[in-house]
Amino acid sequence: MAPLLEAVQRNCHIADARHARDMTLCAYLLEMREFYRWEHDLPPGASLPREAVGRWIAEREALWESLADDQFQPLPLAGALHEPFAAGAINERLLPAGLIYGAGIGRFGKPHFFLARLERAAREDDLTVLVCGCEYARDLTAIPAALQGGTVVVRREALRQWLWEKIDAWNVKRPQGALARALAAYGHGRDPAGALARMTERETGTVILHERGEHAAGRLLGPAWERMITGFATKRAELVARAVRDNLADCLTTLPALLAQADDASLHFWFANFDGLRRELFPRLAVAYADVGAGEAPLRAAVAAGAEHWLAAARRLMSLDEDAVAGLAGDPAPVAL
Repeated sequence: MAPLLEAVQRNCHIADARHARDMTLCAYLLEMREFYRWEHDLPPGASLPREAVGRWIAEREALWESLADDQFQPLPLAGALHEPFAAGAINERLLPAGLIYGAGIGRFGKPHFFLARLERAAREDDLTVLVCGCEYARDLTAIPAALQGGTVVVRREALRQWLWEKIDAWNVKRPQGALARALAAYGHGRDPAGALARMTERETGTVILHERGEHAAGRLLGPAWERMITGFATKRAELVARAVRDNLADCLTTLPALLAQADDASLHFWFANFDGLRRELFPRLAVAYADVGAGEAPLRAAVAAGAEHWLAAARRLMSLDEDAVAGLAGDPAPVAL
């Protein structure tokens, strides 16, 4: 598998060479910190040697500079060369061997690739769910979960990293709120390492729910939605569209399931990540969660209203030009609930 691994990692480097510097400086340095930990097989929170990290960043940036104009290379597997985005055909060979390859286009047109050990596979209704374990190749930004056609791919290493980053940021000032309630429910105060392991296990289920919601939303919106997203030239328009669809997906699937399960820990954690434009667009849901004395009735009502509202809002976006969609980032009132 060495030639395949080398080719996948090279394509990861090419993707990073083209897009890593699109981040803000703060986000870039945080991503590089965690990428260094991954490459050197260090646990979350491990102390990092500053001089060694500085040299590594300089070397990595020099490598990116040398690859910035290269094309993605085909992947050698079973005596044939495969196009780098032909994940389905590649996985027909890899999955029986307990491996999984991922390739796709993420936010703002950035390609993502990875090669990992397959931890488990399942068929859930009309979706295939693939959960990855140890990752052998990846690019700078590790996405915890993605929907590709009828397949949900969950990257547990990336999910654990993302969870740890949330906890690490919270630990600085330990503010009260949804994340504090979630961490208390997971027993973070008495067993931080165990809490992270429990969160990784349980929140794997939550991200699968969200991707199931994305699949349901996609079936309702049709291929015109993806054509709209890929046609955007501005980040603001894409942010608005993704926030609307995220709200629709979670009202269709994620939140109804969490409320039905009476899963307080995951529900609190979901609201800990309900922020940014998604929250600005959906103040009714934030108010319903904050009104803890009223029980779950306001939450259930807000979610039910949201399923209808966000479907209509998404369809409305498809009738607008890009400038009008982008303008909603500054004034979301016309589509807010």
